[in-house]
Amino acid sequence: MGDNLFASPTKVLTLDRSAAVRAINIGVKVALFAAFFVAIVIEPSTVEGKAMGFRAPLFLASAVLVPVIAKLRGWEPYPHAADALAAAPFLLDTLGNLFGFYDDYPVTDDILHALNWILLVMAYHAFRFRNVHERRDAVMLGYGFGALLIIWWEIMEWAVSEDGFGGAGNLSLTYEDTVFDLFLSSTGGLVGSVIGLALLGPRGSLGDVRR
Repeated sequence: MGDNLFASPTKVLTLDRSAAVRAINIGVKVALFAAFFVAIVIEPSTVEGKAMGFRAPLFLASAVLVPVIAKLRGWEPYPHAADALAAAPFLLDTLGNLFGFYDDYPVTDDILHALNWILLVMAYHAFRFRNVHERRDAVMLGYGFGALLIIWWEIMEWAVSEDGFGGAGNLSLTYEDTVFDLFLSSTGGLVGSVIGLALLGPRGSLGDVRR
């Protein structure tokens, strides 16, 4: 990566200086904007009833907010790891709709609920460990963040489905689906928290925790 292994107190700072991580971040952003261009301008049949116009501001905000905040705050190095991890779940969800995976393979929803929350909680740690070098309770903090996120996501999804806002009145939500989504995402959040601590946190082993 071009940096001394111990140049930064946390691993994420070294990743943020990596040309490879920078390229991945740019690739995620370009792919996200391209996917929405196809979904909204070309409008393939796979996105009918998916409320892509409603999703666009929220999903694309994930690709815009971090650069704006980073510019205003003068973050150095730029948080490429956190930026890419925060936008990646929105890209995966969009591609799942664009290619019809949700309709053709119902298990896609379950897989992405778990995978996307792994990525989102890793994004949380990627932001946190840029400034905080304490490992204590890091796993549970990330787990809690992921749990809160899925609770509010399900509330928003229910509200949109109830009033059909944005053309999303055909989500066919059920109690069983909601509970299972809560389980999958919160479990994915726990996995993401463990991985985030290991890959992005302070240098040392997972057992090297202050007591």
